[in-house]
Amino acid sequence: MITTVTLNAAIDKTYYLPSFPLGKVSRVQRFRAAPGGKGINVAKVVAQLGVPVTATGFVGGFNGEMIKQLLDRMGIKHDFVSVEGESRVCLNILDEENGVSTELLEPGPIVGPEALAQMEDKIREHAAKSRIVCFSGSLPAGVPKDFYVKLVGIAKEAGAYVILDASGDALRLGLEAGPDMIKPNEEEVEGLLGIEVKDEAALQKAVETLLQTYGMERISVSLGGAGSMVASSDGCFRVETPKVDVVNTVGCGDSYVAGMAVSLAKGLSFEEGLALASAAGTSNAMTDEAGLIEPETVERLRQQVQIAKV
Repeated sequence: MITTVTLNAAIDKTYYLPSFPLGKVSRVQRFRAAPGGKGINVAKVVAQLGVPVTATGFVGGFNGEMIKQLLDRMGIKHDFVSVEGESRVCLNILDEENGVSTELLEPGPIVGPEALAQMEDKIREHAAKSRIVCFSGSLPAGVPKDFYVKLVGIAKEAGAYVILDASGDALRLGLEAGPDMIKPNEEEVEGLLGIEVKDEAALQKAVETLLQTYGMERISVSLGGAGSMVASSDGCFRVETPKVDVVNTVGCGDSYVAGMAVSLAKGLSFEEGLALASAAGTSNAMTDEAGLIEPETVERLRQQVQIAKV
């Protein structure tokens, strides 16, 4: 079992426009609405890869009910904490002429102390029966900046393998609880160490420093279309993904996390896990919805992923 945690769940709406001129009226002919937020995207991909998953987090209002109904339609189990206010809507506008994506992200509801306590109980309950717990995304208003410290600690105490995919203070403070894996980008690595990463040699040194400093099992740094660099106790690895026609990059990192979680749940080897995670992220880029992959495409792509120890 894998549990995903989305503290700031959302409805992801994607508008497809031939062009998106600023200051003009644009009429949307085609759009999609799906349950979203980074952890929910992870859950969707885990389910598509055939592994049992439960999604939890905070939801509120009519939008929160819609999130749960959409997950029900997908056959994804969920166990959310309900809060006052409305879950956010995240709008992704795809300019098909220029291939540019513009995101508009609402802040989400304000979470009170009672809901925070309920969430701690949810994590304690689900981590006890999950092999992997994935904490993903931003913190809504009312949630302390160090809340991931508490939640990660609870999950680890219950015996789960913890993946933390966050940014800013949520990531920096969350590291204090010793997650087993994090997935920062280059900018986040620079922020954590207070340095400038000028090339891949510097990046390698930086991730190895983070690994040793915080005692994590692995760190995966996204390099976008160029792949990733992953450090573990087995060394540092450069992963190159196959070139594909990119439709949409939103959700690729979440799909990567899902692939990594699935590989851990299935007990795949380290390099097999890297290939699966990279293929899942790449497959998401070929679709027009965050958290949407094609398992057949993932299987084909994973055979093309290149992994080299550096």
